[in-house]
Amino acid sequence: MQSTGPASDAALAGQRVAVLTKVGGWASHVLADARDAVAVPDGVTAAQAEAVVVNGITAWQMLHRRARVRAGQTVLVHGAGGGVGSVLAQLALAAGVAVIGTASPRHHDALRELGVTPLDYRTGNVPGRVRELAPGGVDAVFDHVGGRSVIDSWQLLAPGGTLVAYGSASTRDDTGSKQLPVLKILARTWLWNALPNGRRACFYNIWAGKALQQSRFRARLHADLGEVLAAVRRGEVTALIGAQLPLASAAEALRLAESGTVTGKIVLTP
Repeated sequence: MQSTGPASDAALAGQRVAVLTKVGGWASHVLADARDAVAVPDGVTAAQAEAVVVNGITAWQMLHRRARVRAGQTVLVHGAGGGVGSVLAQLALAAGVAVIGTASPRHHDALRELGVTPLDYRTGNVPGRVRELAPGGVDAVFDHVGGRSVIDSWQLLAPGGTLVAYGSASTRDDTGSKQLPVLKILARTWLWNALPNGRRACFYNIWAGKALQQSRFRARLHADLGEVLAAVRRGEVTALIGAQLPLASAAEALRLAESGTVTGKIVLTP
């Protein structure tokens, strides 16, 4: 849950803007560096903008900066019915890319309407079904599941393909170190990239580069969030909003977000 609000820079005076914040977004007012503010185009509501700040930047950068997809390719999106996954699928389709998406059955009809080929991740042999749909392999896999899924995802890549891992949801409820599963993924990606196999793997972190390459980080943030907001305005991406609650109900919003019963972002309004 992030917030949208005004910035003090003269160039943005009178503009509605969105700012990526790591902490402090649950507030009626947020002090932000104007250089981090991205103008929200007319036709995009504050709630829509909020719903695609983190998910949209994540999806765009993984799709276009890490995997560098091209029209005519095929990708596999794990969790295509979720926040990041749904934006990923829509942006890929807008780029002329065929999408296979894993999701629970309740999302399948909506995914088919978008043009995604849905697969139920809870039943059957998902890797086998993907190989049936893409015998030569897929050009990119976006994996937030972690664990065994990362290995399967790597093996599903076509020559020249890219695996983008960005989480370890399958180990979320495990006891012990929360960092260890991510470190294992990082070790695997390093090993795979060291081998002469013609494929690539990486672990995506939205904050990577902010501390050491701040100017470059801001430039990419402006460009990429601008692209996502423009896609929302054109109707190519629909921001999933599960609920809108007043700021005073932040505790209820957090419980709702953790319940796993809501599809889409939960937006807090001042």
